[in-house]
Amino acid sequence: MRIRRTLATATLAAIALTGAAVAPAQADATAVLTTGSLGGPNVSVGDVLTANLVSGTYATFYSSSTGTSGIKCAASSFSATVTANPAAPGSAVEQLNTQTFGSCTSNVFGVTSVRSVTVTNLPFTNTVSDDPGYPVALTPGAAGSMGTTVVLGTILGSVTCKYSNTTGIAGTTDNGANSIGFSAQPFALVSGPGLCFSTGYFSATYGPVSDSSVAGSPLLYVN
Repeated sequence: MRIRRTLATATLAAIALTGAAVAPAQADATAVLTTGSLGGPNVSVGDVLTANLVSGTYATFYSSSTGTSGIKCAASSFSATVTANPAAPGSAVEQLNTQTFGSCTSNVFGVTSVRSVTVTNLPFTNTVSDDPGYPVALTPGAAGSMGTTVVLGTILGSVTCKYSNTTGIAGTTDNGANSIGFSAQPFALVSGPGLCFSTGYFSATYGPVSDSSVAGSPLLYVN
């Protein structure tokens, strides 16, 4: 009897082990950010996302939310590191580390050139949601404000205008163009002479956004 019980126990154990060995591995849940397609490979925390302006567009810094007086730049790019990418639905979080502007001009009377446009107080926090409309919230980091310094050339020399936003700006993402955009987001003048407008309204659309940490830099999707 003891031998039979021992054989039965061994047989059950073997069946259990065999079943465990052939059980299919559970796939990871689809995260908020994926690459290549909706529901594609999940973006890993630590990956670096990059993009330039959408071809043929400008980054603008205008004196009103609906006007066209101010500064426009034909070149701009950003680089952000993914710090959280939970399963969808939800919100992914990125750290915006760099944002640059170049080839800038101005149509403001008295301005002869745009010498530089520099983003200050980086890094910022970028939260990307998969709620309807795919909203984005770019908010200040440890410095407590998002800053932009504009240096303008005039016939009398350089003029420096410093702008700040302490509450954050809103944008949206678009899976069709793999882009992220901001429209007429306000920055208040902190310091500068009368030539500097009191509020600068920032607009720009970047895309396609890609994951530069993955071979081939696949495009980014929000699920």
